[in-house]
Amino acid sequence: MGLKALISKPFANFIVKKNNKWKFNSVEAQQKVFTKLIKSAKHTSFGKDHDFQSITDYKSYKRNVPVRDYEDLKPYIERVLQGEKDVLWKGKPAYFAKTSGTTSGIKYIPISKESMPEHIKAARNALLTYIHQTGKTDFVNGKMIFLQGSPVLDEKNGIKIGRLSGIVANLVPKYLQKNRMPSYQTNCIEDWEQKVEAIVKETKNQNMTLISGIPPWVQMYFDKLIEQTGVEKIKDIFQNFNLFVYGGVNYEPYRAKIESTIGKKIDSIETYPASEGFIAYQDDQNDKSLLLLTDAGIFYEFIPVDEFYNENPTRISLEEVELNKNYALILSTNAGLWAYNIGDTIKFVSKNPYKILVTGRIKHFISAFGEHVIGEEVEHALLSVANQEGVDIIEFTVAPQVNPLNNELPYHEWFISFSKPPKDLKAFSLKVDQALQTKNVYYYDLIEGKILQPLQIRTLTCDAFVNYMREVGKLGGQNKVPRLSNDRNLASALEKYIVKY
Repeated sequence: MGLKALISKPFANFIVKKNNKWKFNSVEAQQKVFTKLIKSAKHTSFGKDHDFQSITDYKSYKRNVPVRDYEDLKPYIERVLQGEKDVLWKGKPAYFAKTSGTTSGIKYIPISKESMPEHIKAARNALLTYIHQTGKTDFVNGKMIFLQGSPVLDEKNGIKIGRLSGIVANLVPKYLQKNRMPSYQTNCIEDWEQKVEAIVKETKNQNMTLISGIPPWVQMYFDKLIEQTGVEKIKDIFQNFNLFVYGGVNYEPYRAKIESTIGKKIDSIETYPASEGFIAYQDDQNDKSLLLLTDAGIFYEFIPVDEFYNENPTRISLEEVELNKNYALILSTNAGLWAYNIGDTIKFVSKNPYKILVTGRIKHFISAFGEHVIGEEVEHALLSVANQEGVDIIEFTVAPQVNPLNNELPYHEWFISFSKPPKDLKAFSLKVDQALQTKNVYYYDLIEGKILQPLQIRTLTCDAFVNYMREVGKLGGQNKVPRLSNDRNLASALEKYIVKY
């Protein structure tokens, strides 16, 4: 056992004991975070505009500070980008994380000197919690790869700007630098396909023990490895690879394909990092839910999804949440985001401690007929049937077909790339439709009432989604294919990849 592995166990025990103090006292932890945030920002422009001086509790905060999305906050952010101090948070941000918004174009999310360490700490603690639970430390001494954005940062008015993963790449602790791959030069390659080729060359002869990244892009890396080395399975290249760390999307649609490519089952840790803050991570290998980080400089609020677009939706704090109810997630952070709609939906599966599942995106749904089908429901419907039938999915998305030909009833159109297709596509489609009816009563009523006909599946080529993402300039990095659309834009772009039988 190497020195790092030897030291990691007692350090992991120490961190877990420290975290347990807030983990089982999260309401109190949130109150402390709330009080500190208000006190720290009351002399900022935002604090003065919203009379932070008069805010004494959560009730007065809701009265003074409305829920905002990026467009609502943009005037303040523009002032910060121009070099103004003390606008959203004291001083200037240390960084701006640059993200691609679906409705706002490029978004610039502030990261402060107070918030940045929380990103690093949460990523570290996810690994230490794993060590504490499993006792496994071998991965610490091997090579670790993080498939991420370029670490090259721009600068404007003294603020560094880049992708979140690129910013974090510059802040990896020294004790991990020797283990970390790829090289800085390779990480700086902007073109994703060129970057993956270079990463394969650098890593194929290394002792890789931990691999981290968004599942579809990790799969692309694995495919390139197999193509270049000629082996059948990843386990034959990386014999000591035993830990996969991922985030950004639900792993389940990709699990079967990735595990088949690896050639064995390995441990995995799900994380929930966002440019706005590191929100949660999986702290138990026997539980897929994520521990909500309630002591990490973020104050959380929740709006029931079915009320989100109401004029005055219910808006609650942590102590009021209910289990198994979908909420839009609202953040106030120590980087200067205030009652900010992050765009994600979650549900709680435990309140002691508070643990969540990410269920989708508030803007990614289908409700062309009032059904309000969400990501969690389509993923469950498809995967439950696929697992029963031995079908493997590469990627998929769903859109409404409102005006079909020949006066047919409208339907949900599913675009799926299979690595192992169903033997009977029609029978498979009907089973998926029935599973979706079970998950969504409104959808069931529309089918029963002959308003909709059962869903239809279009089989796409295996490389359809990779080709599409390349075409729109979003191949690799943190980019993800939307599970659901309420329009036909993505569906129309994918039609040329439909397999003709």
